[in-house]
Amino acid sequence: MPPSQLLPILLVTSCLAAIVAADDSAAMAEFLTTLTPPPSGWSSSTSYCTWKGITCDSSHRVTTISLASQSLAGSLPRDLTSLTSLRSLYLQRNALSGPVPNLSNLVSLREINLDNNKFSSVPTSIFKGLTGLQNLSISNNPTLLPWLVPADLADSPALVTLEAASSNVFGPIPEFLGSLPSFQSLRLSYNNVSGPIPSSFNGSGIQNLWLNNQLTGMGGRIDVLAGMTQLQQVWLHMNKFSGPIPDLSGCKSLFDIQLRDNELTGVVPTTLTSLPSLVSVNLDSNKLQGPMPGNPRNIKLILGDSNSFCRDVPGPCDSQVTTLLDIAAALGYPLTLAESWTGNDACAGWTYVTCQEKDVIVVTLSKQGLSGTISPAFAKLTSLKSIYLNDNDLTGSIPSSLTTLPQLQTLDVSNNNLSGLVPSFPPTVSLITSGNPFIGKVLDDGSSSSGGSASGGLVAGVVIAVLVLLGGILFVLYKFYFSKRRNMKRGRSRINEHGKQGRVNDGAFPSSMNQYGGITDEILSEGSDNGNYGGNIVIPVQVLKEVTDNFNEEYEVGRGGFGVVYKGIMEDGTRIAVKRMECSLMGNKGMTEFQAEINVLTRVRHRHLVALLGYCVNGNERMLVYEYMPQGSLTQRLFEWEELGYQPLSWKQRITIALDVARGVEYLHSLAQQSFIHRDLKPSNILLGDDLRAKVADFGLVKLAPEGKNSLETRLAGTFGYLAPEYATTGRVTTKVDVYAFGVVLMELLTGRKALDDSLPDEMTHLVAWFRRVKKEDIPKALDPTLSHLDDDTMDGIYKVAELAGHCTAREPNQRPDMGHAVNVMAPLVEEWKPMTRPDDDSYGINMNMSLPQALERWQTDEGITGIFDSMSYSRTGTSNIPTK
Repeated sequence: MPPSQLLPILLVTSCLAAIVAADDSAAMAEFLTTLTPPPSGWSSSTSYCTWKGITCDSSHRVTTISLASQSLAGSLPRDLTSLTSLRSLYLQRNALSGPVPNLSNLVSLREINLDNNKFSSVPTSIFKGLTGLQNLSISNNPTLLPWLVPADLADSPALVTLEAASSNVFGPIPEFLGSLPSFQSLRLSYNNVSGPIPSSFNGSGIQNLWLNNQLTGMGGRIDVLAGMTQLQQVWLHMNKFSGPIPDLSGCKSLFDIQLRDNELTGVVPTTLTSLPSLVSVNLDSNKLQGPMPGNPRNIKLILGDSNSFCRDVPGPCDSQVTTLLDIAAALGYPLTLAESWTGNDACAGWTYVTCQEKDVIVVTLSKQGLSGTISPAFAKLTSLKSIYLNDNDLTGSIPSSLTTLPQLQTLDVSNNNLSGLVPSFPPTVSLITSGNPFIGKVLDDGSSSSGGSASGGLVAGVVIAVLVLLGGILFVLYKFYFSKRRNMKRGRSRINEHGKQGRVNDGAFPSSMNQYGGITDEILSEGSDNGNYGGNIVIPVQVLKEVTDNFNEEYEVGRGGFGVVYKGIMEDGTRIAVKRMECSLMGNKGMTEFQAEINVLTRVRHRHLVALLGYCVNGNERMLVYEYMPQGSLTQRLFEWEELGYQPLSWKQRITIALDVARGVEYLHSLAQQSFIHRDLKPSNILLGDDLRAKVADFGLVKLAPEGKNSLETRLAGTFGYLAPEYATTGRVTTKVDVYAFGVVLMELLTGRKALDDSLPDEMTHLVAWFRRVKKEDIPKALDPTLSHLDDDTMDGIYKVAELAGHCTAREPNQRPDMGHAVNVMAPLVEEWKPMTRPDDDSYGINMNMSLPQALERWQTDEGITGIFDSMSYSRTGTSNIPTK
């Protein structure tokens, strides 16, 4: 090639090399200036490829930064994305601060170790596009602001290890981790991780699972461990995991499992201590039941003394104890039973059990919040006379084996969710099944047989089903038309039996109808045979007319678009609020919310959620019956207090209300059996009791949070001013839309201003946008003017709540905390506990050097009591001899 042609090529090549080299030069030059002091040998006068801890390839591209244990301080460059050949970043065991640098789209990066530093934050999307990442470790950085496990790691299919212990991680563990094909180790100990172990971990290749010592405790059952057959080490101690230990016989490589300090119940599987590789097991500080596990392989087995094993040594339990534990198994081994059923004698102090001559004759488990099914094992307790399982959340059918109990007199299963055909009991048995909407119906479990031979039977079955359906419709119409009057008389007779209800006490009730919002099957209330008027059941319209004086205007306490709210008092003294609606006024949207309200509130119960006591369908009317909240809504107390004649809320009252709301929403999000999204959290849906304690209301817009998805797409609903930005723009919701709305409520409590106020100047109309511009030093000026004379401790609490409000209303949902974190921030501000000090020589007025008779005499004198201990005599050792009668 002629020199005249070669020269341009050489110039271009050298320029490209210079550009490439310049990319890493700029980044490494910034690296040099941000570290204090710089590592030994680092100098701007030498090539960065010669610096200690730096490895480059032949193109002078940095491939490794290895600066572990170099006593480095200072910060890192904010962006290292220009180091496109970087494969390994080792910075552990230093004192580096500031945010973790942006590493996004470094597709060659394999190893990141940032352990044991003082980083301040993990910015969003800094791990995006790391398709080759294998190991990420950022443990022991307690100075980090709260952060979530980055969702961007879902795009790192080669990820093997994620370690972030003691680094202020919060929120649930994302489901995608269990789906990563190479993932083996997860260490998130000593954080504030919440929620259950993801279901996606079932069948995964995870070998090491360290989730111990969460601040508020992870919860739920640990059944998923049974399917994690590659497990080697499991640390779940110091959490709130519940339910039984699953059968881990498939985990052949498991050598260490730490389950202490949880709420585990049930019988320890006999296979646990026989696992071939197992070396260490710790089950201390739980409520495990049944036989004490044996130790055939002489492993390190710690059981402690807080469990509820039937005996102090391995061996079978008494037969009645074993049967009762079988019954508890069908109920999921509830904690209430584990705490009450201790020892090896069911007749010696076991709560909920009554015996006669060492035989169990009564089991009373009503109103215990139990779920699960009724165990056929009841039939083994052949002396049973009464079984009370009413007012729980039991499902399934009544076992036919119960019909064989020879002495059974009463079986009460009312007010559950039982289904299936009712077995035929002897006429001597009083069987109570009311309050089970599906009792007598065989529910379809979704299973079906396949094969050509079934087609003929399927056609015949369809024909028969159609005929039965038509006959059923005609029968229902007949019964409804000809028995309506008889059923109305029956309803009146029940009222007369229980006596006439008293008049309604005075008490304010929210004027807004939006605080009270529903059943998939409409059950006619007239003629219901249910005599219990509480617990989410059908209430006869005659009863509601009686307690509201036939819906007298004097009992009216609220009116809105869907109808009117009346107050009343039930026969047992329960104060109620009756929301009366007409189908013609409700429309499709109203009917949907009516059904949603019942569907949600029959599945959740919490002291900070307004309770649905029952419902009534009367012709064209729909009625919901709630507990009565006499102090109205937060809207009235916060924005309308002057015109209504109330005193303004104090700061103590406001933070208490906020904590109550946070606990109620936290329950909906993560503590109930299913996760719900409220979607309409605002002051008018926060109701107050006599003591100004708050409860969340209006569940007509609630959605069931889907499992295994980041968000749910739904129609836009709610109230402007409280809508999270991502919901308003995309229609997709997560629990974080409730967190956003809660943050707005906090701002309202702080400022006394509404979320949207058109009467203010434009720059102040939207509370959130205005509050974000308020600096910390200006917060005292932004507070509600009625909050005055605040001491330093109170102001410290206000600053914390203001900061929490800002985090809750972050623009990006993944930057908002969960409600559990909000509870943790506010609880110490409300429920501060300090130990009571007392002079050492006080001892409640008794000199500890006195003899027991002298001390008693001194106490009698101080209390003005005489004669109580006159019948006692004391030996020289001070032991009392109490004469028997």
